[in-house]
Amino acid sequence: MSRGYSSVQGEFPLDTTPMVVGAILVGAGALVGMTGVLIGGRALFSATRRWLRELDVPPGEAARQRWDQTRSAATAGVRAWHHYDGAPARGARRR
Repeated sequence: MSRGYSSVQGEFPLDTTPMVVGAILVGAGALVGMTGVLIGGRALFSATRRWLRELDVPPGEAARQRWDQTRSAATAGVRAWHHYDGAPARGARRR
């Protein structure tokens, strides 16, 4: 059997050198890809922190205000539903 080949009786001979080179290239590509993800993630994280520092209203306070608006709108909708007298709204068509 020659060097770099693997063979089991009854199977085809496989040159392992290209397989090893391919595995090394895949590993190197994965390393380059992970480096890109880390650099891009760090840039995104920095930009997000900068953006949050520049906000006039902190995100938690903005969320609380939106929740209060949502709750008020829901309450108004419930009240309108309970006080509905069965007459169609202006411009509304009955089906």
